[in-house]
Amino acid sequence: MNRLLKYPIFALIMVTGVVSCANSGTKVIKESDKNTRISDDSLLTLIQHQTFKYFWDGAEPNSGMARERFHTDDIYPENDKNVVTSGGSGFGIMSILVGVERHFITRESGVERLSKIAAFLEKADRFHGAWPHWLFGETGKVKPFGGKDNGGDIVETAYLVQGLICAKNYLKPDITKEKQLAEKIDMLCREVEWSWYQNGKPALYWHWSPTYNWEMNFPIEGYNECLIAYVLGASSPTYPLSPDAYHQCWARGGNINGNTTKYGYALKLKHNGAPEYGGPLFWSHYSYLGLDPRNLKDRYANYWDETRNHVLIDYRYCIENPGKFKGYGPSCWGLTASYSIKGYDAHMPSNDKGVISPTAALSSFPYTPKESMHAARYFYEKLEDKLWGPYGFYDAFSETANWYPPRYLAIDQGPIVVMIENYRSQLLWKLFMQDKDVRNGLTRLGFTF
Repeated sequence: MNRLLKYPIFALIMVTGVVSCANSGTKVIKESDKNTRISDDSLLTLIQHQTFKYFWDGAEPNSGMARERFHTDDIYPENDKNVVTSGGSGFGIMSILVGVERHFITRESGVERLSKIAAFLEKADRFHGAWPHWLFGETGKVKPFGGKDNGGDIVETAYLVQGLICAKNYLKPDITKEKQLAEKIDMLCREVEWSWYQNGKPALYWHWSPTYNWEMNFPIEGYNECLIAYVLGASSPTYPLSPDAYHQCWARGGNINGNTTKYGYALKLKHNGAPEYGGPLFWSHYSYLGLDPRNLKDRYANYWDETRNHVLIDYRYCIENPGKFKGYGPSCWGLTASYSIKGYDAHMPSNDKGVISPTAALSSFPYTPKESMHAARYFYEKLEDKLWGPYGFYDAFSETANWYPPRYLAIDQGPIVVMIENYRSQLLWKLFMQDKDVRNGLTRLGFTF
């Protein structure tokens, strides 16, 4: 069956050529026969729209928040469908803004959903202003992420706040309902006690628990996906993180710098546990959904060069394909954390299991538009229904193992919608970087932007 016929939005008008997609206001070229090829622009809209549905149609109904996961193969118990993720919901909030801009939904319905999310977050469990990694969507109570992880998660909170700041700046101050919602969102952001998560030290700690206090003892240091937590902490007008935490802990007193070159691309930062090729590609996505890396620099790195080179190294590694995995090449690449053949794994060149994650290449569109478009076409045209489902491309696959599980993760779907939009219009980068508190925080840490 043609994948476009499986989902009603793309079966409204069945003709060969260009048709109007009534619900979206966009133009989509139909693949009613194999001689008609969808344009690059229409393919991007289609991918964004279908992936956006994860956060719209697939949201937990009481809270409006993003479910942690969705599996069409029903391998998880029914009650797991009520678990929502704070970080993934931050990405979902940004996706809703894209949905409004791309006319997938009306502005009114988008604002209504954002209002529901804000009302839920206001009443949900918080720990010195920080939300936990997981919450029960029906009650707002914490669901422990691990044995001692039953309190605040400052990194997941940062991903959520990144989305909230974009939403706040998207809302119109001359519309009463939107102005009131923006004020509520601003208060939620201001209530996060970033300085508490320093634990009295020049550092930032990932977790705090009312039961176990600081026992998890996880200072956030060295280059990974967590830069946004330091930026937002320094940006807080109420509980600011000290610049010393950034320079002494994150940057390890300057020891964050390295000088690695692979395939002719240099990495100036030491990627935690992955010095030669860099880490999984989500390190170049999660912090940069709102934080614009194009002109971002500090004493340690040029962040556009770092993120782009990181992606290009991953791309070139997949072309080289030292593991001789089926499918790898210029049109099938992208290693990052995702589902794996056995559980969940942080895929990267130094931990290659023959598993490609579509979010890796698709969320890299701003860095590698040609290479990412080749991957998008391969996933869509060559793998077809093996990989395409109700919320876009499935989370991961392996051609070597003939493994195409129909599963989704919020934290992988969100960056696809957002980073494609940043490539197309820079929407989320503009909204986040215009925030005066963010700009003040970046300046406090010594960034130019």
